[in-house]
Amino acid sequence: MSELTFLLASFTSIFTVVNPFSAMPVFLALTIDDPQELRNSQLKKACMYMILILVIFFGAGTYIMSFFGISLQGIRIAGGIMIMQASFSLLNPKKAGRKLTAKDVDEAKEKEDISFSPLAMPLLSGPGSIAVVLGLSSSAAGWVDYLIIVGAILLTATVVFFVLRMTPFVVKLLGNTGMTALTRMMGFIGLCIGVQFVINGVMPLLKG
Repeated sequence: MSELTFLLASFTSIFTVVNPFSAMPVFLALTIDDPQELRNSQLKKACMYMILILVIFFGAGTYIMSFFGISLQGIRIAGGIMIMQASFSLLNPKKAGRKLTAKDVDEAKEKEDISFSPLAMPLLSGPGSIAVVLGLSSSAAGWVDYLIIVGAILLTATVVFFVLRMTPFVVKLLGNTGMTALTRMMGFIGLCIGVQFVINGVMPLLKG
């Protein structure tokens, strides 16, 4: 696999699970009364926190697996199941598990700074995206792969920033029907990625 192909595969895996489109309604609800400058500032900090969280878990992936005695196959299967669970919720947006409750939204509105919680965590860097970077860390073969995956995290955060920055326009353009269709499409892609993670974990066990 070439470096560019690996970068695109890593980016697609992370971006699909992060899925900023599913975070749009919550982001709009939390910042609807904020001026554009404050909204962009909160979003920029949230993306920085997202990078920090994912890079920390990515860098510590090997140590976490070693400390808890988790095998490569185990992390791939568990990560795949986590991604599949998140993707199933996206296929049914009305019951999407990543959405905050009305109480959570009300509490977040009272905060002066919502960039870390709930924007960065759990909306952008929740269990699903953490599971993906742990799975990627377990498959990295050398420093080049590590740099490529970190690059994919940075690329994801950059795209997420620009996608969420256009939230009012996108929500107005697509409406509820368009947002639902887009969320389900991302859920299907995520489901395929989760299944592939499980296959990659199971096949070595069957061969062994």
